[in-house]
Amino acid sequence: MGANSSLLSPESSDGTNHPAKLQLGDIPESCVALVLSYLDPPEICKLARLNRAFRAASSADFIWDAKLPLNYHHLIEQYLIKDPNKLGKNEIYSRLTRPVRFDAGNKEFWLDKRTGGLCLSISCKALTITGIDDRRYWNFIPTDESRFHTIAYLQQIWWLEVEGDIVFRFPTGSYSLLFKLRLGRFTKRPNRWASNHEGVHGWDIKPVKFQLSTPDGQHAVSKCFLDNKDTWVYHHVGDFVVDDSDKPTKVKFSLTQIDCTHTKGGLCVDSVLICPSNLVKDFKAL
Repeated sequence: MGANSSLLSPESSDGTNHPAKLQLGDIPESCVALVLSYLDPPEICKLARLNRAFRAASSADFIWDAKLPLNYHHLIEQYLIKDPNKLGKNEIYSRLTRPVRFDAGNKEFWLDKRTGGLCLSISCKALTITGIDDRRYWNFIPTDESRFHTIAYLQQIWWLEVEGDIVFRFPTGSYSLLFKLRLGRFTKRPNRWASNHEGVHGWDIKPVKFQLSTPDGQHAVSKCFLDNKDTWVYHHVGDFVVDDSDKPTKVKFSLTQIDCTHTKGGLCVDSVLICPSNLVKDFKAL
């Protein structure tokens, strides 16, 4: 409360007690709402627990209107409810921070609770994977490690090619695309899960190649050797920029290792993530 905190204290400067001149709940709701509008959503939610006045002020539409993406009406109407006007802006923000599934449950988006940035995840089942229908090469494995509860596991293959695309109305801004991968799989042992590297091979000979492209000419290429055993890693493919949130943006992406001089195996493919570029470090730190 700073230097004016004495106004809220029941004890006066002469040491006698008397009713406080000003209580926290006496601050006008409009003033509280104005202060809250300068805070991040998690901070607003914490202060909303202080008392009834702060809780009422925290639901003011003008606070949350600035936190929502410019095209939130489209996101709500297309994927949640047809009439977003029935909801307050704080309720809209809350609903959009929870994962919203679409495309038969193989894709989902959500708003980052802290920044309001839109993130989107694409399941391995929504990707085009060479040889995925042949169990000699690939298997879909159910697991709680994935937000989609399924990963694709590569037994062994000569020609590795994983491709996909997404058409979505992203809010304006800079976005990064990442593949979530791991070498090796976990097998269940008595009372514990143990890592299994038996099928991991071929990734130290040639690097894998990641690519992304958009119809307006944006293109990114990156290469790396895979060596992340036991740990899921978000591999950064590249970035793209969205200038118009009212138009769908199409992004194509791929992961390849098509050198047929050697086989490779033991790769787990979980999903593809698209997130605001300023959040990449947060996901890589997970």
